[in-house]
Amino acid sequence: MYWRLVTLSNNTGLHVRPATLFMEAASRFHSTVRVYKDGQAADGKSAISLMLLEAGRGGQLQIEAEGDDEVAAVNALADLIESRFGDASTEPTTE
Repeated sequence: MYWRLVTLSNNTGLHVRPATLFMEAASRFHSTVRVYKDGQAADGKSAISLMLLEAGRGGQLQIEAEGDDEVAAVNALADLIESRFGDASTEPTTE
């Protein structure tokens, strides 16, 4: 098992589009992917499960994978989150 902590920096958090992108990326790996927030667990390959975490901007997530490609899976998913889901228009606001 391998895991990393990441912080959501996109403006919408783990809403519909980001959760779908995360699910699609996680589904490319053979490993089981779980995401944890405040003690709640979600299936990383289910957008609905991810959205139920209600993870907003600034929320900290633990991404965990177990399987033959666990390190690659966690690192790719953490990179996706850290890139704000590849959307340059989601620069953090300064409130």
